[in-house]
This record gives sequence, structure tokens and C-alpha cells, in this order.
Amino acid sequence: MRGIGGVKNFWGSRPVGTSILITLLAAWPMIGADAPERSVEQIAEASRKAVVMISSSGRGGEKRGAGSGFIVRPDGWIVTNLHVVGEWRPFVVTLADGTVVKPTAILGVDRDKDLILFQIDGKDLPTLELGDSEAVRPGQVVLAVGNPLGFGLSVTRGVIAEQRDMEGTRLIQVAMPIEPGSSGSPLIDLEGKAVGVIAMKSGVSTALALSINQLKPLIEKPHPQPMSRWLTVGTSRLWRPIMGGNWRQKTGRIVASGIGDGFGGRMVYLSETLPPEGAFEVGVEVRLQDESGAAGLAFHSDGNNRHYGFYPTGGNLRMTRFEGPDVFSWTILETVSSDYYRPGEWNAIKVRVAGHKLTGFVNDEIVIEAEDSGLTSGKIGLVKFRTPEAQFRKFRVAQSLPPVKVPEETALEVIRVAAELANGGKLRPETVETLASFGENGLRALRDHVASLKRQAVREEDLVNQVHEHMVRRELVKVLSAPEEEVDLLRSALLLSRLDNPDVEVEPYLQLIERMAREVRENMDGSTKKMNVLVSYLFEDLGFRGSQGTEYYDRSNSYINEVLDDREGIPITLSVVFMEVARRVGLKVVGLGIPQHFIVEYSPRSGDRQLIDVYNGGKFITREQAQKLSQTPLDDEALRPSSGREIILRMLRNLGGVAALEQDAQGVLRYLDTTLALRGDSGHDRFMRARVRIELGLLEEAASDLDWLIEHPDSGVDRATVEYLRELLRSHRRGQ
Repeated sequence: MRGIGGVKNFWGSRPVGTSILITLLAAWPMIGADAPERSVEQIAEASRKAVVMISSSGRGGEKRGAGSGFIVRPDGWIVTNLHVVGEWRPFVVTLADGTVVKPTAILGVDRDKDLILFQIDGKDLPTLELGDSEAVRPGQVVLAVGNPLGFGLSVTRGVIAEQRDMEGTRLIQVAMPIEPGSSGSPLIDLEGKAVGVIAMKSGVSTALALSINQLKPLIEKPHPQPMSRWLTVGTSRLWRPIMGGNWRQKTGRIVASGIGDGFGGRMVYLSETLPPEGAFEVGVEVRLQDESGAAGLAFHSDGNNRHYGFYPTGGNLRMTRFEGPDVFSWTILETVSSDYYRPGEWNAIKVRVAGHKLTGFVNDEIVIEAEDSGLTSGKIGLVKFRTPEAQFRKFRVAQSLPPVKVPEETALEVIRVAAELANGGKLRPETVETLASFGENGLRALRDHVASLKRQAVREEDLVNQVHEHMVRRELVKVLSAPEEEVDLLRSALLLSRLDNPDVEVEPYLQLIERMAREVRENMDGSTKKMNVLVSYLFEDLGFRGSQGTEYYDRSNSYINEVLDDREGIPITLSVVFMEVARRVGLKVVGLGIPQHFIVEYSPRSGDRQLIDVYNGGKFITREQAQKLSQTPLDDEALRPSSGREIILRMLRNLGGVAALEQDAQGVLRYLDTTLALRGDSGHDRFMRARVRIELGLLEEAASDLDWLIEHPDSGVDRATVEYLRELLRSHRRGQ
């Protein structure tokens, strides 16, 4: 069984969490006969308003996963799976209208049933009425509204298969395509009532839901506890958070994540240590996850909205006086650009407060000198704005703080030793002793030098990767630009493998397929049932098989070289291997990219069209059986042969989906770049790329994608959404 959405379900599987990249609406055709009083569309639209998306964090504060939940009382009671939020971990809720809120209390937990009930601040919120799960029957049509793959709320249709008890838990088995991220989604009958809570995926097109009657005791007898008691990981009694946000301490660092309640996502973390009387200095080392964020020091705080801030923002340094909750009560004293600030690295920032004179330092260099008397006393601490995470270390306050800059003679000695080692010199004990004699300064100088070398290596490695990807992409475009009958599908698929793995050699695998085809021809020995010989050779002699369980979503299943090495894959890659061998032995086959699956069509000389399910051992199947695999009625268009280009594009989408599951935004971007190199007019893929680029902080590149979409209004992407995102980017640039 494959768990959905969170890090751990009550069967112990551990799928990977997801990152929210795009919004997708997926609706499958109706299966069933009698039409309900309300249309499925009406039920889905009404239900979506009560469904929420949930994003959770791991023990280390990392993004752990995305799941779903639904509101059961208008004052903000929400149910989901316990594995979606995780025990004692922070999580946030996104309502259907896009509002992001935080839970205020945990109302009840049933660990055996994997259920949790919690509350958010709310009034007159849309709710889902609870049905009677014991009344559901096999064959009954149901809907699920959730957050598959972290892509946003979507609607899926399915059919009740049966109810069963498993380890004391009542489960509803549903024939329904479910993706990771759907955990906690409501299972809704055609009266619009919730009859279950999606808990996991079992098989290719089967979901298991917890029956809704198991939730009712939590609602009838809640046991509230405030979030302050629930969130025990990384909390500290030496600091006090205000304005929300998520602050935690981990291995000597303070990590700030999420969005605060203040304007611009402002969130403040006040130290219980008071500054000295009179003049003083307060400092910290800060590193931004993304330079589009902002985070630094707060001082002269009244414990509420009033304080000064000194912080890096957009690659600059800024000193601001905050006197209220909104931007109209803020006064930017000065914003400067400085070569002493190192984007993406740890930077030591410090403020010297002497009466009305405020001096800001970065890495021991003065960057701002301001005179201001708006605030004269208060607490000290940290402040963060916007979405990107920030980390802090070495928070200090004193009348005078020692410099962090390494003395010149120490730095020169470190550089001399490093140069000697780089030229083949040996590391001698006396050299270590000499550097150690410099104390912390020597160690800091060594770290600075190593960091400099790493920065250079990263830049050069990035250049290598970009050149490699460009070369592979160019060759792939060339191969797929040939007339369809001349397209080399196997070479194209191997180039996809090479896109991620530069060590993949194409020619040996081309030779391997030729050898396999030669062995099939030898086994045919004049047989008239050539297709049976091929099926027996691949699936009995060589043991090719469909990947199962949690390994189904492994990227290896989309790399043809690894499919050939391991003889294991998913429907599309196994079909590519099958078709390439079949064509070389004179069998007429094509691939059919039906929804949710991929099959092969064989046209023997008799003229009859035969369908083959390569994923399930090369079985001959009927059109009706293919329809069951697809969970979708198949018309002639759905059974149209896929071109080589279409097959490669579908493989790219598969790789992108797995990369999203693994929270590999760079990987998603790499596959989208390749997709658009092959199909530059795809508005959907271009919009996806814009969203991913925004997430990675590539704002100018994202703006160019949005501009293209605005210039091509027939691209199929909602123009209002594109223009909204484009204006957000313009506002961000103005804010810098």
C-alpha cells in the first residue's frame, strides 16, 4: 500500500512530501447510471469551499508534505489524517479562497484511526455535512476533493468497491485514481455529505478511506489543547514570538519560517535578554533562504508593533522604524547596496545604538548611519518578512561587541597554507599547530577560504550542468524533429535519461535492444505466433515486470537505461522497450497513451487490432479491460496511437511529477525547460514554469514567461491569473 501526502501513515510507509508548485483541476467522467438531484459539478463546487490544503513541517523545520482536510463546523473545526500534520509539529492551513491561517487548538486525536480534529479562527465558514458511512454500498458513485501532488484543490470521481475492517479500523475501498497529497480529502456521496476520509492509495487506481463514523466520537467529545502545548519541537523559554510565524531552535540556530501576521508577513522574536543601559551593540549572523526575503535585527521594541529593524532585503541593507501594523506607519530611514554583503551566505549584521544615533554594520563594515528619535528604548530580538525562510546564529548583545573580521595576517597565513596544499604540498603537524594558535580567528579564516572555494566550484559546476543540459536538449529536439516514421524513440528516451545522468551512454543500450531483437528472432524459428514468442521472451525469460509499491514513483522507472538494467518499470517505459524490440522483429505495434495507463496495440497481418497491457506481463486485453485500467470511458480519440514526441512529452510529465513529490524544484524546472524546447506553444507548461521560477526566486525569468502568456491570449491559461502574478512581480520590484 502506498501512503498519501504525509510523512507517515498508520501502516508505517514513508512517502516523500511535496512542494506546492501549480494549481490543477482534474475531473474524471461520471461512472454510474442515475443522475442525482444536484449535478456532480454543483456538488463538487459546493464541497470545494469547505476543503482546505494543509502544509506541514518535519522535526528539523523542513517542508515535509502537503495534504488535505475539510471543515466540519462553521467556527473552524477541521478534520484530516494525523499523518498529514504529524505529531507536535507546526502546520498551516490554506482555505479554498487562498487565505492562509494557523491552527489555534488541537481538539482531538485518534492515533489508531489516524485522525485528528483541530480548530482555526473562523466564523460562518462553509462546512461539509457528515453522512452515515455504514449506508454506503458497492457501486455507489462518490467524489474526492483534495490536494493531489500539492497542486491545489481538485475533484476526482470514483465508485465504492467495498467496506472492510483492517487492524480494528473500518475502511472504505474506492475505485478511484488518487495521488500523493490527497490524504485527508473528504469522500463525498451524491447528496454532498462526507462519508469517509481518504487515507492512502492501494494499487494503481484504488483508494482507501477511513469511514466517517469513526470521526464522530472526536467531534462529540473534544479534548481541546492550545497549540502552545502541541508545538513542543524547537521552542525556547528564552525567546518570545509575536505576530505569529514559526520560530524554532535547532543545533544552535534559530530558524524562522512561514508568514507572520504583520503586514508583509512581518514576524518578531524577542529575546528575554535586556540590552545594557546607555549605548549598546546588538548583532547576529543571518542567512536568507532566498534574497527575495528579508530578515535581521529588531531593537527598541515595545513588545507589539513598534520597533526598529536593520536587515538585508533584496540584496540591500535597510534600516526602518515601525510604529504600527501597516506600511503607512513605517518609516524607511535608509536603504543601501553594499559590496560587503554576501548574498546567499551567512552575514554578520550589527547595530550600534548610541542615543539618537543608529549605526548599521555588515561583516564589520559600516553601511548605514542614521539619526532618529522616534523610539528610545525597548527589547531586542529578530525580525523576518515575506515567505522565504531565514536562519540566525550567534545572537549577541553588549556595550561593545568584538569584530568578526579576521585579522589580515591570519587571513594571509591561511591563504599561503591553502596555496601550498593546492600545489601538492603536504599537511604537516606544525602547520596545523600554527593555524590553531590563531584561535577562533584562524578557524574563521579557514572557513571563509573554504566557502570561497565552494562558491567558485558551485558556479563552475552550475555552468557544466547548464552546458550539458543544453547539449542534450538540442540533440533531443533534433531527433524528434524527424518525420514520425523516422523518429528514433529509443534514442530519444535514452536522451531523457542522459539529461539527468551525464554518465549514461546511449550506444550500448541501442546495441542491447538489437541483441534482444536478434534473440527473439532466433526463438521464433518460423513460428506464426511471433507476438507470443516476444511476450514469453520479455516477461518469462528476461523477467521484465511492472514496478509496485512505494517504488512505483521512483525516477529510475522513467529512465530507460535503468528499466533495461533492472527489468522493471512503469507502463510507458515498459511499453517503449516492448515496442522497440517488436519493431525490430517485424511486428507492427504502436503505443496508446490512455489516461492513467499506457498500453500497446498490435496489428497482425489478419488485420485485427489487439491491445496488450505490457505493465501486467504482456497480457492481451479487451477494450473494456483497457477502460477499467484507465478508469475512464475510452473513445476512438483516446485509443489514437501516440507519436514519438507525445510519448517523450508524457515521460517528461512523469519525471516532473516525481520531482515535485521529492520537492526537487530544480528538477521540475529542468523537465519543463525540456518540454518547452519540444513544444514551445504550450501555455500550460509555460505557466507552470513561471510558477516554479517564482518559487526558485528567478523572478525576471518568471516575468518573461508571464509576458509571453499575456502576448498569447489563446494559450489556454486564465488571463486574469497571469496578469495578477505579473503585477505581483512588478510590485515586488518596486518594493525593492
